[in-house]
Amino acid sequence: MPTPTMIPKPIIFGFFVLGLLSSVAFRAIILLQKYEPTWVRPVWYFGVVGYMLFFMYRYFISQRRKRTIAHSDIITKIRDGQRLSATEREATLYLLKSVRASQEDWNYLAIFVLSIAAIALDLLLPGK
Repeated sequence: MPTPTMIPKPIIFGFFVLGLLSSVAFRAIILLQKYEPTWVRPVWYFGVVGYMLFFMYRYFISQRRKRTIAHSDIITKIRDGQRLSATEREATLYLLKSVRASQEDWNYLAIFVLSIAAIALDLLLPGK
């Protein structure tokens, strides 16, 4: 099996932004319910569709990594101290670069911070 190629950075960044905007949309619903209820449904749909696309992308990436590990048997070879072939080294480099290029840690942090901000705003701002 050929080693997968890295996904271009603009696509990685684009899905990061999509996940971030979807997260903002869900948290914005708390404010919209109070101040602009007519926007709740469109923003909710945006958040749901955005998350669907974002998490399908993340699923695709996860499956690519798992297939690469399974087909190259890298874990066994590294654990047993076996020498890696050029193809196996390529697969290992792909896995390491893929993890390093991922923006998922920033997405998790953003979701955490936005959730705290949404809760704080809901508690602090008066309703209509």
